[in-house]
Amino acid sequence: MNPFLSRLIAQNILRKKQGEHSSGEDAREVNEFFISFKRNTKDILSLILGVISAGFGLRGFLLPNNFIDGGATGISLLLSEILHIDLSYLLVIINIPFIILAGNVINKTFALKTIIAIISLAVVVHFIPFPQITNDKLLISIFGGFFLGAGIGLAIRGGAVLDGTEILAIYVGRKFTIAIGDVIMMLNVIIFAFAAYLLGIETAMYALLTYLSATKTVDFLIEGIEEYFAITIISEHSYDIQRMIKEKMKRGYTVYLQKKGTGKTGEKNWEAEIVYTVITRLEIGKLYSEIEKIDSDAFIVSQSVKDIRGGMVKKRPIDVIHDESQ
Repeated sequence: MNPFLSRLIAQNILRKKQGEHSSGEDAREVNEFFISFKRNTKDILSLILGVISAGFGLRGFLLPNNFIDGGATGISLLLSEILHIDLSYLLVIINIPFIILAGNVINKTFALKTIIAIISLAVVVHFIPFPQITNDKLLISIFGGFFLGAGIGLAIRGGAVLDGTEILAIYVGRKFTIAIGDVIMMLNVIIFAFAAYLLGIETAMYALLTYLSATKTVDFLIEGIEEYFAITIISEHSYDIQRMIKEKMKRGYTVYLQKKGTGKTGEKNWEAEIVYTVITRLEIGKLYSEIEKIDSDAFIVSQSVKDIRGGMVKKRPIDVIHDESQ
């Protein structure tokens, strides 16, 4: 073959390969862009709704009735009541040290989102005239905490926080190996103690009720309506359990190979299959019952799962499952 023609053909093949590679790169970049756009849009909407909800909880319930909450918001409400300073200013001032800490402890993107969210909350509290909803103290505690907690939970889903004490709790927890929940509780005990001393025991008790309502709402929004559990099953009848999960529970599962050591019946060293599946709280009783029918000596470990993505757990069960993975 003519050398020139051979070189021309080789160049065309190379260009074609480069074009296919470039096309694949472009498709991947477009896909990544749309994923990022979708994620950022959801974050922005969550932050907007969170700020409005928290602002409504503060202006419509807590602030007009001289109620307080826990955390940095509680400190701001307490100082606003004692010093008669506008709450919107205190929300920003009290949270500034926590925001600076967030930039060092977590990351600068999180800190930027948090300062935008807190400033937005201050603007909403200062400028939007939410109506006072009720004067009933019990309703104020419950629903004020609910709307404030909903705002905090939505902000967390959007990648920020409206209360800086959570950042401090993360920092202290890392530095002194203390559980974050324990740190938050200790901080709030101090806040409520000051509230009891300065505003009275009754106000502090209502503040505690507001805090509990807000906390449960935050947990509900972050963990979701359904609570999921990861179940690990070790049994000599692994195949039957797999078939039961697929046919009766209509769920997927994952299988791990392992070597078993000491068990109920003494020293053993045999290979077995570990079955791992994820189900909702409502299905736990049925799963345990079905496992007991197959193997009453099965070793079962369950643990709460905060969030899941993909797989079959959040989908409607179907009659036939072809893929035996989560």
